Amino acid sequence: MLEAIKKLVDFIMHIDVHLSALITEYGATTYGILFAIIFVETGVVVMPFLPGDSLLFAAGAFAGKGDFNLFILCGLLTIAAIIGDFLNYSIGRHFGQAISKWLNPKHLEKTEAFYAKYGGKTIIIARFVPIVRTFAPFVAGIGKMDYKQFFTFNVVGGVVWVWSFTVLGYFFGNLPYIKKNFTLVIIGIIILSIMPAVIEIVKAKMASKKEEQKANSALKKD
Repeated sequence: MLEAIKKLVDFIMHIDVHLSALITEYGATTYGILFAIIFVETGVVVMPFLPGDSLLFAAGAFAGKGDFNLFILCGLLTIAAIIGDFLNYSIGRHFGQAISKWLNPKHLEKTEAFYAKYGGKTIIIARFVPIVRTFAPFVAGIGKMDYKQFFTFNVVGGVVWVWSFTVLGYFFGNLPYIKKNFTLVIIGIIILSIMPAVIEIVKAKMASKKEEQKANSALKKD
């Protein structure tokens, strides 16, 4: 288990090196490998730690060098993201209660907090938040979100998420400074991605403390 985690961290931190190796070994089949990674990350609720944002940025950078066709790449990965979320939603809708007891309750609570604040738009916003991205459609399924509403948010979120990060990689991933410090850029992307979740957790804890203080003040007055 520890070895698998080390390999995953190494893949994420040096994603440009590993992606280059995949392209060299598998050529056009790499499209399918990237499709599978995005599909599994968004569609399988027990796999929230696969690279998403960083992978899209790196793939865009390689498209900028001519290793991928940008439109084919974005088209395929958008489809993967959309059908992945739909699968996750369907699993949550039909088997959510049985499966949720095996999942990390903190991840579910974090996702539920997003829903409490953003409602159905969570499906779009969560695309840009690691871990929450994987749990959001699952929780939507458990909550029996209206299918038409979910479909709209799912498609919009999938398109915006894939195209924004991939196009950023396409135009900026091959700048000399970015190429020289690609690992630092990936770390930066990860930090920026998790900041919304961190902010929400801090706000929730501060709100909880305020409620406790109010409750204690009320008890003292009594």
